[in-house]
Amino acid sequence: MARKKDLLPVVYFHLVFTIPDLLNPLVLVNQKVLYDMLFRAASETLLQLGKDPRHLGGNTGMMAILHTWSQTLMDHPHLHCLVPGGGLSEDGQQWVWSREHFFIPVRVLSRLFRGKFLFYLKKAYEAGTLKCVGKIQALAHEEQFKRFMDTLYKKDWVVYAKEPFGGPEHVLEYVGRYTHRVAISNNRIVKLEDGQVTFQWRDYSDGDRVKLMTLDAGEFIRRFLLHILPDGFFKIRYYGILSSRNRQTKLKRCREILGSVIDLKDQAAQSATWEDLLLRLTGIDPRICPCCKKGRMVRKEVLQPVSQAPP
Repeated sequence: MARKKDLLPVVYFHLVFTIPDLLNPLVLVNQKVLYDMLFRAASETLLQLGKDPRHLGGNTGMMAILHTWSQTLMDHPHLHCLVPGGGLSEDGQQWVWSREHFFIPVRVLSRLFRGKFLFYLKKAYEAGTLKCVGKIQALAHEEQFKRFMDTLYKKDWVVYAKEPFGGPEHVLEYVGRYTHRVAISNNRIVKLEDGQVTFQWRDYSDGDRVKLMTLDAGEFIRRFLLHILPDGFFKIRYYGILSSRNRQTKLKRCREILGSVIDLKDQAAQSATWEDLLLRLTGIDPRICPCCKKGRMVRKEVLQPVSQAPP
């Protein structure tokens, strides 16, 4: 992995920034503007609160990955963010360790995230960069847009903090599995029959149960096409100490403090496994148990082909 050398020997936290579904029709018409806005609001929220001495008091960073779909292929824009457990002190002399269960309360994150996103949304509207057509045509009227904003301010926005990763190796496993994922992989499609598509989906509201959904082929294709990103759009971005401009300065300093200087020649010699390549190219992970879809199979033995058939 090209950015493997950027991983620090610390615990990583997994955050998910989600916008209310009330915004979905506006996002579909203004994908690039609103997706950029989502990245900007989430990154500024995390970096600003990270510098606050009441929470961390240091310069942290994050890798953000945009996903735009739900399990049923409907539009559901959200950011998966990987955040190191700490940051570089303001004087650059020490690593500031985070608390065990993340250094910023989720409620504080969600409120600041909401404020920043809606601030930039209002600026975009006033600048005339938002298209209001079709189902959202009414938002072209200033009074209607103001009521729309008031409704969004009253909603509780969701920032979800998942269980932290154990270390860099778990981050690599996650990134390798999810960064190049598309809305649905082939192994979730159960059958194509009589102009209908049946696929598996997880119902998180029902104990994470795996269920089947059948759609007309046209509706299936329509939902899939919702998630084609604008041409040239970057769905993976790095911020703070993990950003490109800080890789040779702040990130390097973090490595020195943490005693994790990597031999780049040795790292370049490492190659991806065939399982990693198959996953990257097809979205199919042969290490996932084909029965429960959750467990990971462990190689116990390699059976070599026999040179001749037994008598």
